[in-house]
Amino acid sequence: MSSNPLNGATFVLAAHEIVQLPYDQGAEVAFAGRSNAGKSSALNALTGHNALARTSKTPGRTQLMVVFDLPRLKVEGTEPLDCRLVDLPGYGYAKVPEAMRKHWRGEIDAYLKMRRSLRGIVLIVDIRHELKEFDATMLQFCADTQLPCHVLLTKADKISRSQAQKALDAMRKHFRDNNVPGTAQVFSSSAKTGVDEARARVMELLATPRPHEL
Repeated sequence: MSSNPLNGATFVLAAHEIVQLPYDQGAEVAFAGRSNAGKSSALNALTGHNALARTSKTPGRTQLMVVFDLPRLKVEGTEPLDCRLVDLPGYGYAKVPEAMRKHWRGEIDAYLKMRRSLRGIVLIVDIRHELKEFDATMLQFCADTQLPCHVLLTKADKISRSQAQKALDAMRKHFRDNNVPGTAQVFSSSAKTGVDEARARVMELLATPRPHEL
């Protein structure tokens, strides 16, 4: 049996609208991030599947909400949960038509506000850059709704350790200053930096009940 709890991830469907998603029960963690931040590569590294999520030299290829089933999760005191990972559309790529960007904004907003099985967000942020508007908006949403968030500061192999630590400290300060219920870590899909830590955090999020379930 694989020691990777996310290795059993399997593709289910790709949805253009939230009404096409699987029935809203169980637990799911959504992956969000700008189109060029390395979201697909992070998903592949975490699940141990080289091509589970598409990667491309051209950012913005993920233009749908892509759902992956996981093996059922047994949480103490509950029945085994149906679990999923949801890859949200990459956001911010300039060459995507405005109509598509507007659609994504509406669907992502509706998903975050309406999806009761959503247990947390994994936000993918390129460690080499300051927070973009989309990143800050996502973190603010998590603060406003007390939705747990885990930030992967990706592409850490492209900077020094001291630079990576500085970026991590800045992210944690952002959490404190804005009351974001979040955690953060340094991550590199190519160097496999922080992969085990990130997997463990995803599993923790899946096992964390939302306030309406308490």
